[in-house]
This record gives sequence, C-alpha cells and structure tokens, in this order.
Amino acid sequence: MSKQIPVSHMAFVRARVGRSQELGLRLSALIEPSRAAPGCLNFALQHSQCDPELWLVSGFWSNQQAMTAYFSSPAMEIFAELVQELVVNSLDFHTFKDVSEAQALRQSGAVVHKLVG
Repeated sequence: MSKQIPVSHMAFVRARVGRSQELGLRLSALIEPSRAAPGCLNFALQHSQCDPELWLVSGFWSNQQAMTAYFSSPAMEIFAELVQELVVNSLDFHTFKDVSEAQALRQSGAVVHKLVG
C-alpha cells in the first residue's frame, strides 16, 4: 500500500485595475465549498498587504487524488469566468507536494549547512 502524500496549490491572481474588490468578493465564494470538499485540509483566500490588486488562493489536500478531483469540480469554473469577464489581469498557478530533505537535496544539488544551537 502506498503512502498518501499531502499536496497543495497556490494561485496568485492579479485583478485588472479597478476590479480588485470584485475579484476578492467572487473568490471569497470559493472558501466554504472548498473547505468542505473531500480531502481538503485547509483552504484560504488572502489579499496582499502591499499590492491592492494581488490575491492568493491556496489549498492543502490530503493527497493528489483529492486535489485533482477538486480541480475538476464546478467550483473551479470561477477562474475561467473571471478571465473571460476581464476581471483578472494575470493568474499564476502552481501545485506542490511534500518532499523529504534527501529528495530536496537530490533535486536541487545544494549542500545544506545545519546550524548547531
């Protein structure tokens, strides 16, 4: 039996000038249904403190299957609507998975210096 690895997504969503309040209002409709989705560990909408046009939508999921199912849900249609209705200026979307220290070292080739304290 394979171990389920937690995964997450982050979407940096930039509103068109003058549309940030509308964007925030419409994205806020995702919060409760997303938190209730199967496998959702956490879901948040955040607004930048220094850039009034920038919003962050993030979700943490119990496994890849739960996140993938969420991406296929009707809730995700809001992103297409926001782009089509010219509310969004840009959308930068990324998914992530947990890695061990050894995996991170192999992927980056970096040397880690441990601090002794």
